[in-house]
Amino acid sequence: MKCSNCDQVLQKGSEFCGKCGSPVGLDGDSYSVLRPNISFSDAVQLGFKRYLDFHRRSSRAEYWWWALFTIMGVLALLILENIADIPGALSGIFRLATLIPSFAVGARRLHDINKSGWWQLMGLVGFLIVPIIVLLWWATRQSDEGTNKYGLNPREASSQ
Repeated sequence: MKCSNCDQVLQKGSEFCGKCGSPVGLDGDSYSVLRPNISFSDAVQLGFKRYLDFHRRSSRAEYWWWALFTIMGVLALLILENIADIPGALSGIFRLATLIPSFAVGARRLHDINKSGWWQLMGLVGFLIVPIIVLLWWATRQSDEGTNKYGLNPREASSQ
């Protein structure tokens, strides 16, 4: 398996290329360098592929595309349930299926601005609006330049 950025042979399970330092992500059986500009479908795929990855970084685009996917999915299923006059089982199953990936994407997004993923827990205090506003503000911030304690900046990784 080779780094798609510099063609260096990668060790299985590597998180970074030994030659160029680019982060690599598991994409089926081959490795690929993380892309700076991520599409909606790529963000959804990465959300499910990296659903237990609470260690690396995710760009703003990946986070917001994932948020759009979850909001659209819940709304579409709620409308379908309402039209078909069925209980909220479909939207409930969807919310459950996206719960852990959402926390993982959120943690990686916080890592991108050099914050701990544990900060998401303050958003669970639903009756306080201030923590939710702080989390939303952090989600809109630009990525930290270069490398922080959670890894390389996803946008800069592909330009090396």
